[in-house]
Amino acid sequence: MAILRRYSADIAITVAVIASSVAVSLGASAEPPRNAVLGWVCAVLACAALFLRRRHPLPVTIFTAVCCALYYPYTDPDGFVLLAFAFALYNNASTGRIRSAAIVAAAAMGGVAVGEARGGAARQVDNFAFLLMAGWFIALVAVGAVTYYRREAERTKESEAQRRATDERLRIARELHDVLGHNLALINVQAGAALHGKDPAKSEEALATIKQTSKDALRELRATLGMLRQADTPSLARVAELAESAGAHGLIVRTEIDGTARELPPAVEHAAFRVVQEALTNVARHAAAGTVVVRIGYTDHDVSVQIDDDGRGGAAKPGNGIRGMAERAEALGGEFAAAARENGGFRVRARLPLRAAR
Repeated sequence: MAILRRYSADIAITVAVIASSVAVSLGASAEPPRNAVLGWVCAVLACAALFLRRRHPLPVTIFTAVCCALYYPYTDPDGFVLLAFAFALYNNASTGRIRSAAIVAAAAMGGVAVGEARGGAARQVDNFAFLLMAGWFIALVAVGAVTYYRREAERTKESEAQRRATDERLRIARELHDVLGHNLALINVQAGAALHGKDPAKSEEALATIKQTSKDALRELRATLGMLRQADTPSLARVAELAESAGAHGLIVRTEIDGTARELPPAVEHAAFRVVQEALTNVARHAAAGTVVVRIGYTDHDVSVQIDDDGRGGAAKPGNGIRGMAERAEALGGEFAAAARENGGFRVRARLPLRAAR
């Protein structure tokens, strides 16, 4: 059944050409047909070639044109082999080979014109039939071109939908990583302190911090799920909460503002907050730092966030955190850098333009 569906058009054209040839033969005059064998060979070969049109559209178009060039001048009676050429011509245009289809159609009409000129008074195609044939060829090429461009538009639309779905999956993955990774990393640090600490008071303090951090994680998760449902996005106004959370784990966090704080596009606000959050998470997990400075800079054209720590420095460890921050900045047409500082420690910096996000 799949083969029949695939070749249904080819089979229909073949049946039409063969049936019409048989009908014309049965209705012919009593005189013996001229070059009947050649006529049937041309008809069968033209139809057989159609089954190769998907892999070789232009050669099949040329081949069916040659079959017609032999069939009509040299055989009797005339069937509908021209139908095979018309279908091949349309197929060639519908695969995007519009120029070649137009050239073959023009060459075919030129061949007919030359043949009629050589025939003198004994013409087989009058002026009306010639113009009608030319109109049909032009229409076939035009319809094939429209089919091709419509198919390409649908394919482009489908590709765009797939790209958007992929981008959305990546966005959700970044959101979950940022929300859960930050808090779970801090919980892990405090759990280790509570497990291995010998001072019951410090263990109790660590457990209290774990409780508060897990509460914050649940709140963040709810906020993220709400954002994915088009709710409000995180704001840089909440950087103080991130600083307080990091401070509960022994880090001294200072926040500095350059310029005048202003309302930002939601996408920029969201991305900047997540960069700060992920950078503080990485400091708590990897830097062995004591102090972190979060600097937020506002200009008329962009907003920047810079996170400096006084930890061990070194090369950035590849992972979802660094990659996620870079992807957020690049998605807004901004810049991102993460590298060790010359005087020790590590620096994460992102610049996010405002105009591209509006």
